Order: sequence, then structure tokens, then C-alpha cells
Amino acid sequence: MLYIELAWRNLFRNTRRTLLTCLLISTGLAVLIFADGAIRGMEKLMIGSVTKTLQGEAQINRLGFRDNFDVDLYIENPTTILGKLTEDERLSAYSLRVLSGGMIGSAYNSAGGVIYGINPEQEKEVSRIRDAISEGNYLSGKSRELLIGTTLADLLEVKLGDRIVLTAANVDTNELTQDLFRISGIFEFGAREFDEGFVFVNLSAAQKLLGMEGGIHQIVLQFKDPKTSRDNLSLSYQDLEDKEIEITGWLGLQPSIGAMLEYTNLGTAIIGGILFILISLGVINSLFMSIYERIYEFGVIRAIGTSRFEIISLVLVEAFFLGLLSAFLGLIVGLLFSYYYSINGLPLGEMEVSGIMLGNGNLYTELAPYQVIFLPLYVILLTLITAIYPAFFASRIVPTRALQRAL
Repeated sequence: MLYIELAWRNLFRNTRRTLLTCLLISTGLAVLIFADGAIRGMEKLMIGSVTKTLQGEAQINRLGFRDNFDVDLYIENPTTILGKLTEDERLSAYSLRVLSGGMIGSAYNSAGGVIYGINPEQEKEVSRIRDAISEGNYLSGKSRELLIGTTLADLLEVKLGDRIVLTAANVDTNELTQDLFRISGIFEFGAREFDEGFVFVNLSAAQKLLGMEGGIHQIVLQFKDPKTSRDNLSLSYQDLEDKEIEITGWLGLQPSIGAMLEYTNLGTAIIGGILFILISLGVINSLFMSIYERIYEFGVIRAIGTSRFEIISLVLVEAFFLGLLSAFLGLIVGLLFSYYYSINGLPLGEMEVSGIMLGNGNLYTELAPYQVIFLPLYVILLTLITAIYPAFFASRIVPTRALQRAL
């Protein structure tokens, strides 16, 4: 109790210096909390942009289909797979798709693109196609409906209700087949790759166009827990009868995004290192100035028999109070800023990575329990570590020299 009382009194012998040091340390902690929340928010935004836009959290395809999107590599009878998916309690939704490259033509122009055949009801649960509709209506299941991107619609000089001719190769004969559709909706994802090169039709219409009745190219999965898609999904479905099936999570589908996430995880560590430097300079400066102001007192207590360990303990307790007070103030400020921007968001602007639109909206910070518990403890621990050198310096003060210097 004596150490605690002395340390607390010594801490406020120079209130201005103590408050300035607390301001330095607490600002570092507040920045660390806010930056960590922003990094977590960016990670969530990047993953959501990849998994919620069109790609899904995982995909099931025929082995080799994703290499060049060969239409001949399709799942002829997905019944067994669908039965397995129905039994999987980890899944929240799945959707069947047919994909093919082809020509998209109007009365005025034509362009190459990707034809997606989708199940409208299933697709609402795994992608943002319906949310991206800017004009017209989403697919209702009626025959000959078609969704087209804004950029492609401008290129083909078409609008709602106009006719579009799709040309693709039959999967069995490789002969070109055509079918007529009408534009029921125009979508805008914001990514040029999507808005300029994709069209969506009903699954049955795409199957008929390609001559693959009942067959599919792709099953897109969404899980209840997003972390599931990071696991080795192949082990979960290894008992499927068709050994030509491959299951790939979003990290495998977008390795560039996965690599970026690894770099973003270094952000908190870098900021923590900068915080360590700031704390070190601030604490060392504050404690040394305090020690030099009390050098006569240290000389006296050393002369009357106070041990070095007791002096070290006194300085460390003083540093502990300094770190505790700074952590408390920094925690309040950091949480206030993080909470504010978790609701209102930071304007992000437009940002596109690997064809995935990450911006055109706000970045919302993410709060986590460890930010309240471990980051303040990290600051207090750094303060104590930094105070070790000044504490040892104070313990080695020679009483005779200290008294002569004070005089």
C-alpha cells in the first residue's frame, strides 16, 4: 500500500507532464483501436464483395470446368449432390447455374459475353443480382426473360422490352444454336466486367439453348457461418459418387483477394509497432524527467537502506498507473470513434480489385471484444516494459553523488 500511495502521489507531482504523456499514449491506443476496427471492416467488405456479389462462398463444378469454362464439362445428373447439400446443416442456401460463352445480339449491334442461366428464387439467396436491378424487373421464371448490364445495353443500343438474340454452341453437337429473348430488366453492379459482359436468363431457357436438359455447370453455396468456406470443403463432400466433382471455397476462387487479406492483417501489427515506439519515447522521457527531479529523494532513501528492488518496484508501480490511466482514456476515445463510424461509415469512393467492386459506398468499422480487453492490456504491458530501464537507472543512483548533486 505504501508503494501504491507513493507512486500515485509521484505521478501527479507534475500534472502537466503526466497529462501530456497520458495524451500521447492514449492517442496511440485510440488510433490502434480505430485502425483495427477499420481493418476488420475492410476485410468484411472485401469478403462480402467477393462472396455476396455473384461468386458465392464456394462453388461445385465438374473437374476442370473453371480452367477454361468448357461447356461440355457439366454435371449431367446433380441429384446425388443436391441430396448431400440438403442434408448439410452448415448451408444456408445454394443455387444451380448454367454458364456459356456466346454472342449477344440486337437489331443494331452484337457483342461477345457470358450467358448465365439461373434459378431466380435460389439466386436471390446467394447473390446480389436482384439488388443490382436499376430498371425493369428481376426474373420471374417466365420464358424468354433476360437481364442485361447497363454498359452492354448502351453498346447494343437496347432498352426494356427490346429483343435480344443469344447464340451459343450446343454441348453435344457443338453446333451453333440461337434463341430469342426480351429484356425484362437492366442491372448495374458497378464493375465493368459484370455490366459489359454478362446476361442472365432463366435456368430452363439456358439449358434448352445449350441442349443440356437437366444438366448444370455450377452450384453456388452460401454458409450460415462464413468461416466454414475457409475450411477444406473437399473433405466434407468426399463421399460424393461422382469423383469428377470439385468443390472450391472463395479463397481458391479469388486467390488475389486472399493475398490482400493476409497483407491487411499486418496492418494492426505495424500500427502496434508504431505505438510501441511512441509509448517508449513518451514513458522514458516522462520517467527520466521525474527521476531527475527527485534525484535528491532517491539519494536519501538509498542512504537510509532502501533496496534496489524496492526502488524498481516504486518506479514500475508509477509506470503502471501511468499506463492504466492512459489505457482508460484511450479506450474511451477509441471506442467512441469506432462506434460512430460503425454506424455512419467512412466514405470509401469507388474501388475495384480483380473485377470485384469494393467501394461505391461506406466502410463500416467493426467492434470486437478483444479491442476492449487485450489492446488496453497491450498498452499497459508496453508501458511497464518501457519503464524497466528508467527503474533500473533509479535503483543504481549512488547516494553520495545524488546528495552532492542536489546541493
